[in-house]
Amino acid sequence: MNTPESSSSIIESGKRIILQEAESLRRAAALLDDKFYNAVELLGKCEGKIIISGMGKSGIIGQKIAATLSSTGTTALFMHPAEAAHGDLGVVSKNDAVICLSKSGMTDELNFILPALRKIGVSILAFTGNTRSYLAEKADIVLDVSVEQEACPFDLAPTCSTTAMLAMGDALALCLMDQKRFTNRDFAIIHPKGSLGRRLTMKASDIMATADALPLVPESALLTELILEMTSKRFGMSGIVDSKGKLSGIFTDGDLRRLIQNTSDILSLTAADVMLADPKTITPDTLAVDCLNMLESHRISQLLVCDDDNRPIGLLHIHDLVTLGL
Repeated sequence: MNTPESSSSIIESGKRIILQEAESLRRAAALLDDKFYNAVELLGKCEGKIIISGMGKSGIIGQKIAATLSSTGTTALFMHPAEAAHGDLGVVSKNDAVICLSKSGMTDELNFILPALRKIGVSILAFTGNTRSYLAEKADIVLDVSVEQEACPFDLAPTCSTTAMLAMGDALALCLMDQKRFTNRDFAIIHPKGSLGRRLTMKASDIMATADALPLVPESALLTELILEMTSKRFGMSGIVDSKGKLSGIFTDGDLRRLIQNTSDILSLTAADVMLADPKTITPDTLAVDCLNMLESHRISQLLVCDDDNRPIGLLHIHDLVTLGL
């Protein structure tokens, strides 16, 4: 079991490492100059895709950068440099741009494919800590991600350097995102499984109950029939329609409780006598997030969905939206 002293020492070491990596980010920010602007311009004008390549830990960072670019409106993929030398270069076309990641700029597998990339005619952007390296010489634009020292006590394990590379990739991706006017709705389209995607793409028609699940009675229905319809369906309410099938009003469990408290003879009443006229409704194209806002602002639990002729075609309950994580 750790003694209090050893626990304190470990915590202090953890803080020191995190702060050292934070310092590497401050250094990376201070090194940004017109080359970063040129890199954003180059990638923004790229007519093809952005290909990221790197070995080892740099390669893992490259995969994350490719994923971030792809999810923010810039088509990108990761290419392993060793596999590239054995045929994967076939994925590269002259309209592409390639970002090469190497702390030393002397990574054999990466440098081996640089002449081939030059023959294909792609633009090459380098992330490196050695601006006088072979990689830097062959690149069109070099972004300096040098660090004074790794957080590793032996100055060996990539830590500060990979943090700087990752931050540089994020900066490029988000600047490109801004330049392309990539919106949260664009983000939602390519993230349909996430909560943001559901909030910004899902419509009432995707969620609403329809057909036999929809509680509806005519205006002439007796209150007993109205109660039976409400009881047989799961929503605690019913819509009331006129002779043409258009929505006249609604009646809820709460309305029933208030009616019993305030009215002595209720059995002779009809749906038209007890309904709430002109209820809040939505269209099938109403976004799920707008439905939720409407339910919350009016403090109600359900909304009837009506077509252009005000005929009820569905019903949306707040529980359905909550279940979807909205």
